[in-house]
Amino acid sequence: MKDIDVCCSNELHEDIVDSVREQMPDTEMLYELAELFKVFGDTTRVRILYALSAKEMCVCDIADLLDMTHSSISHQLRVLKQARLVKFRKEGKTVFYSLDDCHISQIFSCGLEHIEERYKR
Repeated sequence: MKDIDVCCSNELHEDIVDSVREQMPDTEMLYELAELFKVFGDTTRVRILYALSAKEMCVCDIADLLDMTHSSISHQLRVLKQARLVKFRKEGKTVFYSLDDCHISQIFSCGLEHIEERYKR
């Protein structure tokens, strides 16, 4: 493992610190951001989000695609709904799920792009 360069000076750059402090969101917002990223920490949820980024789907479709039970998919969709990452609509007896908004797709795309870059190196 590579050594990390560490600053050996104790000089404080007050202008930099003050500038960042002014821009920094409050602690509650950063807590919520950390919670959002925790939801992305589960492979099944990431697979579901990927599928929903391509097409609106029902639980049966997702379960078949991921070769999982309806119950396990429903559980993960509940977590994703609570995090406001997915939304649903009913059509007769069928419930279709999709990404909540374009921001979710952007977050997902940026993360995937970052990982794909690592494979190209």
